Amino acid sequence: MVVTGADSLTLADGSSHPTGYWAEEVVESVRVLREAGIEVTLATPGGVVPTVDKASLDGRFDDAVTSLEDLRAPAVLSGLKAADFDAIYLPGGHGPMADLASDTSLGTLLADFHDNGKLVAALCHGPAGLLSAVRADGTFVFAGKEMAVFSDEEERQGGLNVPYSVAGRLTELGARLSTGEPWSSTVVVDGNLVTGQNPQSSVATAERVAALLA
Repeated sequence: MVVTGADSLTLADGSSHPTGYWAEEVVESVRVLREAGIEVTLATPGGVVPTVDKASLDGRFDDAVTSLEDLRAPAVLSGLKAADFDAIYLPGGHGPMADLASDTSLGTLLADFHDNGKLVAALCHGPAGLLSAVRADGTFVFAGKEMAVFSDEEERQGGLNVPYSVAGRLTELGARLSTGEPWSSTVVVDGNLVTGQNPQSSVATAERVAALLA
């Protein structure tokens, strides 16, 4: 599970907005996967201790974030090899827009997972990380794939003046978006790619990943 290491996002107006990973998406995904008997390794760029987006702490997941020891000592993303894992999972929060979207180590890893027929999963703003998977010849690893992502309408309703549209950039690269109603639990499976639209899709996305790994 690759978690963002960013703690801020530069907005469209140039201001800095505090962000990080979204608590529910990490906590619930880890819970579902581990309850299914799946070993989960958390990693971040540079192995930095990730920052939780304080807006995602509403009392439901606060204790879980504090007690999840993996978040205090994550693996170093650039040191991971696809051969050592069965799947890669990218939860969201706005943080991935700031770092994972352009992380070359992640892009190489995603291409390796895809090319070897292994499972790739991304949730909410996690698909921003898929933007890193562009080959040397300029082709997008996931071009033609159907996927869900935090929608432009949800972004509008959320009220944050983000620097770019993740959905828009994925579309420009050739992804086919399948968008559910705002804030609905929406999961899309296209071959070995599993994507969830928003925090409300956290449990369903992890359950689908667990079922496919089983």
